[in-house]
Amino acid sequence: MPRNNVLVAQSGGPSPVINASLQGVGEACFEHSQFGRVIAAHHGIEGVLQEQLLDLGAQDRAEIARLMHTPAAAIGSCRYKLKDSYEADYQRILEVFRAHDIGYFFYIGGNDSMDTAHKVARLAQAAGDELRVMGVPKTIDNDLGDEARTLIDHTPGYGSCARYWANLIQSVEAENRAMRPSECVSVLQAMGRDSGFITAAARLGDPGRQMPLLLFLPEAGHSAEAVCDLVRDGLRRWGRVIAVVSESLMSDADSHRVDGFGHVEYGASRTTAMQTVVNLLNSARLPVRGQATGQVPGILQRACAVEASDVDRAEAYELGRQAVAQALAGQSGRMVTILRMSDSPYAVRYDTVPLEAVANAARKLPGGWVAPGGTDVTDDFITYARPLIGQAVGRHESENGLLRFARLNYEYVDQKLPAYRPQGF
Repeated sequence: MPRNNVLVAQSGGPSPVINASLQGVGEACFEHSQFGRVIAAHHGIEGVLQEQLLDLGAQDRAEIARLMHTPAAAIGSCRYKLKDSYEADYQRILEVFRAHDIGYFFYIGGNDSMDTAHKVARLAQAAGDELRVMGVPKTIDNDLGDEARTLIDHTPGYGSCARYWANLIQSVEAENRAMRPSECVSVLQAMGRDSGFITAAARLGDPGRQMPLLLFLPEAGHSAEAVCDLVRDGLRRWGRVIAVVSESLMSDADSHRVDGFGHVEYGASRTTAMQTVVNLLNSARLPVRGQATGQVPGILQRACAVEASDVDRAEAYELGRQAVAQALAGQSGRMVTILRMSDSPYAVRYDTVPLEAVANAARKLPGGWVAPGGTDVTDDFITYARPLIGQAVGRHESENGLLRFARLNYEYVDQKLPAYRPQGF
């Protein structure tokens, strides 16, 4: 008898709309009698390995509907790498899937998550297992895929992060202008590892280039010292500067801390790119009165629910539904993707690509979108990114004056296998 239960999981750094994809997967599965139970792994592949599973179908449907407006990973995330040498882990995954009659596996995540989904798909195929595996993309970094955007145009989560930065820059501009005599430089640190899409998004808050705004894109390769020289030039020109630096500008390798995939976790490291630049600027006299101050928005970039883009949310939800439709059509070992048909009016279509084409891929900002000098982006980037941040302020449910998010029941389904300790622990 074919296995017809569903397992869905989330992995990697969350986003303001990652749960919209979860809702899309869940609601699409609830609508089809072909599926049995819809189960969620608590904390991604780690939840699979430890058989910590939630019955998503038993959740209150009103709470499922609230996932659309709930940030972070509602069923928990992880950064666990399935190494090739972890033979026991691979065997355990198959055992859990078989014990719970899992015939469909949907993994919501970014580059590394697609690597995990790809490995699970290959594992099932090699074992002669009819498990269908589909990846659902997300990452605020927007670095999944290729620079030509033939694999994916943009990833859910980026539009909301870009909207956050566009509005943040407008607020920082008002602050910087008011405090110019004493705080002439505002340095902000953006997420993005080695890709400049988030740093670039700050320009959406000033598309007419009226602000004294400098964007230090990682693709431009500026050193911290070069950044300071360019900020001083900006002070001579404008009398004040707003500088957005990528977190990867931090050059103190001894302070780096890494995740399970070997990527630097800048928020856990002992120093920041922002602090490096602020310290260098304030160590010598600036060409105008005042000093440099700095801010690191950190996880707010991916967790600020009030800045979620309506376009981003709708696309994340639809990608979840598309993944289910493709699995029902017999697809496996693929990721659902979103491709642009038109900038104006903005229009997209949905398709699939092989997981192996996007697993561990990390694209950079296309060279044609980096302005000469490397401190700004071109209008082509604005044309690309502007539709993603949407138009309307998102709808948010409130309770006692506070945001009301989904409240799930985290009681696990009955375990059927002996306890297991993942090899990576």
